[in-house]
Amino acid sequence: MGGEGQWVIGEVSENRKEYLDLLLLADEQENMIDRYLDRGWMYVMKDRSGDGPAAAVCVVTDEGKGVLEIKNLAVRRELQGRGLGRRMVEFAADRFRGRFQILQVGTGDSPLTLPFYKACGFAPSHVVKNFFTDHYDHPIWEGGVLLRDMVYLRREL
Repeated sequence: MGGEGQWVIGEVSENRKEYLDLLLLADEQENMIDRYLDRGWMYVMKDRSGDGPAAAVCVVTDEGKGVLEIKNLAVRRELQGRGLGRRMVEFAADRFRGRFQILQVGTGDSPLTLPFYKACGFAPSHVVKNFFTDHYDHPIWEGGVLLRDMVYLRREL
């Protein structure tokens, strides 16, 4: 497990659905999570003492051509705003640097997530029009915005 201070990060290779409550914070439709959960690497941040639920989760996948993609990144609501999400991004970047050239993430055009990823060093790459309206069975709202398009951001590793 990697980590510093109160938190440690470890890889999860079995029983990944045990963390479904956290995964659903970042991707609110279970069948969409099922599309990537078993084909990626999953990391969970927990309190060093081992007490309590996981604080954060991150799933990354090999998208080919040197691209590693963050498919799911979530921090328990009561722990948001404490830098844990940024620590998970940096953990993934450090862990896969040298094996991949690009770290990318796809997210909604949200006032909550876009500034976070930009603050983590990501820059806009491309947009997939109508991704959320075409692939989800219900409207997805975040930060008062109805999500339609998937916005991809990238950073070099």
